[in-house]
Amino acid sequence: MKEFDYYIFIDYSENFVGYLIVSNVQLKILIPKISRLRHYKDSRNRKLYLKNVNKMIKREKIIKLLTKMKIRLMNNNIEIYSDLLEFLRCHEKCIIFISVDNRRYQAFKKMINLFEGNNITVKQESELREGSPEYRISLLIDNLLNIERRKDA
Repeated sequence: MKEFDYYIFIDYSENFVGYLIVSNVQLKILIPKISRLRHYKDSRNRKLYLKNVNKMIKREKIIKLLTKMKIRLMNNNIEIYSDLLEFLRCHEKCIIFISVDNRRYQAFKKMINLFEGNNITVKQESELREGSPEYRISLLIDNLLNIERRKDA
């Protein structure tokens, strides 16, 4: 597996969009703590599952292990993209892995092509191998978005 300096995960859940950025060092600490996460859709009692995930995130202090994280309503997605572009501009010498939701992949790929060089790898969420560290982190952002979505319900 190729080692990256930073891992960026972008996901959407109904009317929310969010991202999280994890450094390589933080990734190694984070993976064992989130090993029990699964897809929200796979759980039978979804409300209880999200309640338990939320407790685990607070207990393990998962948010503090992230380099950066932001979740916003879909109509504020320009704020998300501008933050990501600023991060990429500031870390242009780093090797970066980006995972994007399948529905937004093509548009995001076009935006990333503005950056020159081959230090950025962009993959669709469906391309992540199940059980890989990248897959585990994508489950984290997925669950965080669902927790945020359920707060409003």
